[in-house]
Amino acid sequence: MRTFKALSILLTYPSEDLKSAIPAIRAVLGEGLLPQASVSGLEPLLASLENTDIYDLQERYVLLFDRSRTLSLNLFEHIHGESRDRGGAMVDLLETYRAGGFDLAGTELPDHLPVLLEFLSTRPIAEAREILADAGHIIVALAERLARRESVYAPVLDALVKLSSVGAANHNARDLLSQPDDNPEDLAALDAVWEESQVTFGPDPNAGCPVSRDILARMEPARVSG
Repeated sequence: MRTFKALSILLTYPSEDLKSAIPAIRAVLGEGLLPQASVSGLEPLLASLENTDIYDLQERYVLLFDRSRTLSLNLFEHIHGESRDRGGAMVDLLETYRAGGFDLAGTELPDHLPVLLEFLSTRPIAEAREILADAGHIIVALAERLARRESVYAPVLDALVKLSSVGAANHNARDLLSQPDDNPEDLAALDAVWEESQVTFGPDPNAGCPVSRDILARMEPARVSG
């Protein structure tokens, strides 16, 4: 379902391509996978991406998702941190992608939520929901943290919560939410948290960021290697 791809693109670093793709994303979100209330809830983000200055959009994105570890879109960050277990989980996820004929094209890690969502857009809906449910507790925690900040990105995660069918009362989600939220303005504290470098599990880092690809083309049915 292309809805997964549309949600993936909404969670990528804002670009001029993304701004110009908003009408196409609106059309895809109306394909029927999400309830109308969820589609309507996404409109403030769509309007913001369409109408706000690109530099303001990029600054907002960095403060939310890059400067705040508790809002990281790298899913395994929330459960493995920098432990050795993260490497094994990353390898397993890569194998899942490859078994589905999905190859990473860029520098993002396999557990980056937009990458996972793009993969899910290539899978049958029942399988996609099942895989998403495995990460449901992390998505619930992200949705609640974004809602606390009254972020326009919160409805994207809320839509994913609905697609995963994982409830807000999930005990694993409650455990994650028991951790204090980062303050993205406290740069010294955040630098200390992020000082350990991440291991690269993706393709050649010189291959280019997937966001640089034409976003409108990514709204077409996914092509996977067979």
